Amino acid sequence: MSRKLLCMAMIAALAACNADRDAASNATNAPPVADQPAEDIPPATMPSAASLPSPASTQTPMPAADGADAQASFAGYGDVKFGIAAAEMEKAWGGELKTLGKDANPSCYFMTPKWTKTPAEFAFMIGDGKFARYGTDSAKYVAPGGGKVGMSEQELQALYHDALQSAPHKYVEGGHTLSMSASGAAPAKLVFETDAAGKATAWRVGLSPQVDYVEGCS
Repeated sequence: MSRKLLCMAMIAALAACNADRDAASNATNAPPVADQPAEDIPPATMPSAASLPSPASTQTPMPAADGADAQASFAGYGDVKFGIAAAEMEKAWGGELKTLGKDANPSCYFMTPKWTKTPAEFAFMIGDGKFARYGTDSAKYVAPGGGKVGMSEQELQALYHDALQSAPHKYVEGGHTLSMSASGAAPAKLVFETDAAGKATAWRVGLSPQVDYVEGCS
């Protein structure tokens, strides 16, 4: 082989060797195939209790105690309005009512819910066949305007802006009756009774003359 041909063969072999080395270098320096996002990912965490939705409540709302929702008004008590016929009372009330004293006095007697322990706890008065008055000696019930049994005369006067007219109680020494008429065209009146210590012992709302009866139907 001539020297010229030998030199050419050596140059070709050297070029091939350099090409293989460059290819290997490029393969080594190539970035790895990404199987995760490029940005940093924070570690997984449990959501806080505050961020979780609140479960729906399974508790049934408790109904208000009888009378505690202030159904009392100068027009009557709830759906039982002054002037309604005694025969319609149970329908308006929505339940059974006991009749007391009708045999002795058909023109004036009481009707009470069946759950009352005594008529004084809560009673409707019937006058001449119609609903004329209601009243209570229980602190559970709220009178029109917010008055309750157990309040002092001072508290009641403050609550009703000194509109209650005071008079000596007919039977309780040192006690009083505090009364006020409804404003506007409503003919009803509110009456509180207090004891010698000045505490309210009962209240009633009704039409005249029944609302002024001190001894029940007399």
